[in-house]
This record gives sequence, structure tokens and C-alpha cells, in this order.
Amino acid sequence: MPSPAILDGFAFVAATLDRADALRGDAEALRGLWPGARLLVLDPDGRAAADAEGMLLPLRGGELGDDPGPAIFLGQAGTQAWFACEASRAPTVQAAQWIDLRRAAADWPAGIASAMAYARGMLHWQGRNRHCGVCGGAIAFERGGFVGRCGQCGTDHYPRVDPAVIVAVSDGERLLLGRQPGWPPRRWSVVAGFVEPGEAPEQTVVREVHEETRVRVRACRYLGAQPWPFPGALMLGFEALADADEPCVDGELEAARWFTREEVGQALLRDGTGSEGILLAPPISIARSLIAHWHRRGTTLTPA
Repeated sequence: MPSPAILDGFAFVAATLDRADALRGDAEALRGLWPGARLLVLDPDGRAAADAEGMLLPLRGGELGDDPGPAIFLGQAGTQAWFACEASRAPTVQAAQWIDLRRAAADWPAGIASAMAYARGMLHWQGRNRHCGVCGGAIAFERGGFVGRCGQCGTDHYPRVDPAVIVAVSDGERLLLGRQPGWPPRRWSVVAGFVEPGEAPEQTVVREVHEETRVRVRACRYLGAQPWPFPGALMLGFEALADADEPCVDGELEAARWFTREEVGQALLRDGTGSEGILLAPPISIARSLIAHWHRRGTTLTPA
């Protein structure tokens, strides 16, 4: 059994689907599962077809024909198969409305919201990989949508996930938060950045925090992860202990500063309401969980 997660409360991590890799290459088995399969239909903006109440439209594969064709096989929940496809390949679907992923995370059962995040990530990858990056040839998707094979040079292409670190940095008493240009007024969050080639996530923590704020990290520890399909990141959550350097921004952030436990606690209590004080990341995000974890427990890290 996997060990209990240190962080919790964020979206897209409900593991309700068995991804059933062994079935992906069995076209006959997928055809057999298709007629009764649950279906997620997403529009070009990554929104899912929903009914008048805003819940997932109860579609079955058989409503679109006898064969899954280009639909992506997501896996099974028990004996129930799940597939996903683009709205353009399901012209008969009549959605009362289209629900974006953030609303789904807030309103839908956790397992279905996680399946939508999974579907959105897969369809985004396919939509941006229609041609081979080696020779430019057309790509055809196989194995339930999980392998893109170039018809010209035969190169196989696989779904891409972009790892990034997101880190609650403390000097032992305060929490380091930053804000990006374009964010709503008063919105602050923890530091984040993508892992670069040849770099371990712990090295990314040190580099990104220093690049974005000039604060020097002395120790860090992994706490948990969240798929973040906006469009295809995997957020690796860390806590870190840093020197009490004065933050200085010269890059992606427009501001960074230390916040006291009282300031963070008040923001958590307000939960985005009111017209004063800071606003934190939304509850669906691992950023919010990292902030809440620091507020509850502080840090027990010691300098390396």
C-alpha cells in the first residue's frame, strides 16, 4: 500500500480509474467495451459536455457508433470503461452547457473531476502532436490513444508531462509568497518553476527560489504532487527552509515578500472573501495545501 499523503485537500488526485495498460493494445477488447463505456466529450477549450444541472453529460460510447475510432481509452472503474474524445468527433452530442476544469473540480465528485483532468491532458497532447517532430510526417494514434506513430519515419511519440516544483519557503517564522503580473489584485502564492533537463527537483527548488526572489534555500523536503492540466504540468510540492534574505524580484514575479503566520492565518480564514488583506491560491490547488500545511505545522527542517 502507498504511504499516506502528507498533503491533502487539492483536486485531480482521486485514483478511481484503473488505467488498464494491458487493454490499450487490444483493439478487439476496446471495441467490446465501447458501447457501454462512459464518455467524456471535451470542446477545443478543454471544457466537458454537461447537462442542465452542470453535471457530466451521461453519454455512452454506443451513442456515437459501434467503434471507438480515435477516442482515448482512459481505463476502467471496476468493469466500467471510460473513454474521452474531442467534441468535433462527437457531432451528435447535445450539451446543455460546457464545464471548465476548475468548476468541475469544485462541483463534481472528485473521481470524475480527476478523470476530466486526465482526459484534458491527453487531448491537449494529441492536439499539439499531429505531425512528427523528427520528419514532419503525419501521426496516427494507437494503443488507445497513448502512442502517436509517424506514418513516414516510424518514430513513436508518447504523452508528455512537464514536471515543476512548487514550494512553501519559510525562514522558520515567516512564509515567502510572490505574485505574478496579471494576477487579481491582492493575490499571492508560493514560488513555482519547471524542472530543467539534467536537474533533480531538489536542485530546481534551490535554483527557482533564488532566481525569482534572491532568497537562498538551505534545505527542502518533498511533500506531495498534483497533476495540473493547465495544460500538462505535474506539480511536485516541497517545503523549504531558507535564510531570512530580503526578497528581490528580477524576472517572472512582480513582487515577493515574507508574510507572518498571523497574516497567512487571516487569509486562510477569509478564504477569498472580504476586501482587505491578501488572497491565496484557490482550494483546488496544491499551492493552497502547501500554505495551509505550513500554517498548521511550520517547518521542522534544519539547514543542510
